[in-house]
Amino acid sequence: MRNPLADKVVDIKPSGIRKFFDIVAEMPDAISLGVGEPDFDTPWHVRDEGIYSLERGKTFYTSNAGLKELRQEICNYLKRRVHVQYDWAKEVLITVGGSESIDIGLRAMMNPGDEVLIPQPSYVSYEPCAVLAGATPVIIDLKAENEFRLTAQELEDAITEKTKLLILPFPNNPTGAIMERKDLEAIAEVIIKHDLFVMSDEIYAELSYKDQHVSIASLPGMQERTILINGFSKAYAMTGWRLGYACGPKEIIQQMTKIHQFAIMCAPTTSQYAAVEALKNGDDDIAQMRTAYNQRRRFLMDAFRRMGLECFEPYGAFYVFPCIKEFGMTSDEFATRFLEEEQVAAVPGTAFGDSGEGYLRISYAYSLEKLKIAMERMERFVKKLREEKSR
Repeated sequence: MRNPLADKVVDIKPSGIRKFFDIVAEMPDAISLGVGEPDFDTPWHVRDEGIYSLERGKTFYTSNAGLKELRQEICNYLKRRVHVQYDWAKEVLITVGGSESIDIGLRAMMNPGDEVLIPQPSYVSYEPCAVLAGATPVIIDLKAENEFRLTAQELEDAITEKTKLLILPFPNNPTGAIMERKDLEAIAEVIIKHDLFVMSDEIYAELSYKDQHVSIASLPGMQERTILINGFSKAYAMTGWRLGYACGPKEIIQQMTKIHQFAIMCAPTTSQYAAVEALKNGDDDIAQMRTAYNQRRRFLMDAFRRMGLECFEPYGAFYVFPCIKEFGMTSDEFATRFLEEEQVAAVPGTAFGDSGEGYLRISYAYSLEKLKIAMERMERFVKKLREEKSR
């Protein structure tokens, strides 16, 4: 019997995140600090709008690109928050989460042999989606000494004649790193110089704790080169609603819509009606959640300082990325022992690329009470490892 499987799919490694949470499911007393999912419920007024749409029988397909009203509200939101204007009819596509936007954006833009630059550590989907699109992933290793930001020199050094697209994953999962305006201006010069395109994943844009998020699409000469990807999962605690969007040049959005049309048809109708309400009246919800996350972020940074654990200060998303190199074990070994001995699950940094070795991703999308218990256990674990090392 012939092999039924595609080689490029078989060769893709499974997500490094899932392993630990399959184990956690069997450990009733374990605390999980690994999943990037808000612990807040979707705000009631947003849920009500979804319920109301069902009660009115709004259960039919929308247009392939999404509800007109939702695309218009996305344009209003982006103009208000990141100062970029889009044509709702030609430059906006509603997708099933931001992940679908990443997938079909790469498929719409990349030809076999084209290179896509992927800064790592970063979200686990970029590299496999590039492979599935027939592109060649080229990894740029981000460095702790640069606060895991992408520098213009690192970008310049990675570019070849085959480079077509840069994925820009900021605010960053897993590190919590951000790119400020001056950082973006420096890499924008390189992008324009080499005639590249950018896929800017801004799903954590509202979770920035230093200054308001700056989109690279807002810089001169960059909107026509940028696919801006965002969604509702993180900012509005709407993970299960599965709704995202892509904005960009009409010729790219048109081809993305074609793929979406054949593969998906349209994003969930109920979710789209709820998202309109979120965009219209959700700013206060975002502010409240961001304040809570920032409190948790400061708590974790203080906890790491107390236990003498090195960790650069993240200013975005809801993750911290402490360094565990002092213990002389791999990230996977540390995370495995931490789970087995203290019943706390965190994600090895290597789940997000080889450059994550020596680090651990801890999510603070959990209650302060859980985080306090987890940090007590971590302090005990770190003390034990140091005692073992000193013997």
